[in-house]
Amino acid sequence: MGSAVLAVGIAVLAARHFADAGWPLANANLKLVAAAGALFVVAYAFKAFGWERLFVPAERPGPLALAAAGGAACVSGAALPGRFDDVVRVAVVRRWAGPQSGVGTVCFSLFMLGLIDTAALMPLASSAAASGEMSTGVRAAMAVVAVAGFGAAVVIAVLPRLVASGRLIRFRLARWLGERTTCPRDAWKAWLLVLGSWLTRALALFLLLAALDVTLSFGLAVAFLCAAAATGALPVAPAGAATQAGAGAAILMASGIGTSQAISFAVAAQALLIVAGAAVLLFAAAFQGGRRLRIARASR
Repeated sequence: MGSAVLAVGIAVLAARHFADAGWPLANANLKLVAAAGALFVVAYAFKAFGWERLFVPAERPGPLALAAAGGAACVSGAALPGRFDDVVRVAVVRRWAGPQSGVGTVCFSLFMLGLIDTAALMPLASSAAASGEMSTGVRAAMAVVAVAGFGAAVVIAVLPRLVASGRLIRFRLARWLGERTTCPRDAWKAWLLVLGSWLTRALALFLLLAALDVTLSFGLAVAFLCAAAATGALPVAPAGAATQAGAGAAILMASGIGTSQAISFAVAAQALLIVAGAAVLLFAAAFQGGRRLRIARASR
């Protein structure tokens, strides 16, 4: 209920603002906007390679399929309720990767990816919480994200031992999980790649802050990123993109940015992220179509 009220409130404020001020990127530095968009695309690639490490080799889809799933989920998040983006991810991976990646396997990989995502945010949120330029409320919010990241890291470290324990291994579910749980080495690689994705996205947000002449603060870009990413933990939300934009705008306003600028930046950032996701999806579809066409011609 609270997330629904937040989304509706942000939508009303955004509509009123854009009716008076116009589209937020209209007067932006287009070179910086383009650079931010390119970095968003790179962030999708990092995330796809990190997600790939969470599958066992025999059931591992290609990174292109995973990047396409991420792009499709982001685009669909602009309209679908929260958590439906995971349904889109599962559908795209199943469609692209074939029968070697079952629905259960993909769902479990998404559960692990959520833990990795949260753990990868921990150093970013910790740095924002320790920053003196942030307000007390923002620092407290970042501390909560950091603590959640630490908890996720503990679960990632303990899970392989837990499912392999003698008391649980006799259960079919425990054996199934044990066969698909990421080993510590692959989990570490996935964490590094996902951390690279978050850092790349934070840099893109920093460039976008400069492009819109909001502020030059990498710490604020990190706080915006952590706040928007933390909404992914909500079990129910009216729309993923709206919730993320609302959380990010709230952090900006709590940091002293004016309401008009905060809403403009939040909507512009979400729109640019969706455009980048659409670009990734279109590239993946074109690449996949071209490969199938070459195979069809070679078989004649």
